[in-house]
Amino acid sequence: MKKLVIFLFFYTICLSSCKEKDTTFLITNNGIGKLEKISLARDLELIYADDSIVKDTFNSKLGPAYQKVKVFEKGGKHLLTITPSDDSIPVIENVRVFDRRFSTDTGIGLNSTFKDIQANYTVKKIVTTLNSIVVFVKESDLYFTIDKEELPANLRFGTNTIEAVQIPDDAKVKYLMIGWN
Repeated sequence: MKKLVIFLFFYTICLSSCKEKDTTFLITNNGIGKLEKISLARDLELIYADDSIVKDTFNSKLGPAYQKVKVFEKGGKHLLTITPSDDSIPVIENVRVFDRRFSTDTGIGLNSTFKDIQANYTVKKIVTTLNSIVVFVKESDLYFTIDKEELPANLRFGTNTIEAVQIPDDAKVKYLMIGWN
């Protein structure tokens, strides 16, 4: 009986540790969900075969090219917008996350605040635009946009340099993007 209990204990531990983690909505340094950093733009239809893809196209002297590729779940929910490079063999240059289910292994995603970003990353640079600020981090290719409406009133207007200490902890992430090239 004692051997059976020990066997069941180790069997249970093995099953729980051997179970593969669901990466459908996981953001890592090398990928986001099904998409990997090394993926080619021409493979997007294969990668998202179970989803819907909408390509924005334009015609140039060289023929049709893709500006952006939007990925939707079969139910119509917008997951990602992917921007391929314009190289001879297009790779993924930029990904904008639209679905709040996407997050890093530490839970950073569209539901995060500036405090969450600072707790998990080192802020490398903050770029001020007319209506928002863009926060770049050292440890990742992720970058976050925060609307200036989240800032104190004296920082909302103009394009003056904004420091991390001036951003409120509860400032919400508006856009989450990954830049690979």
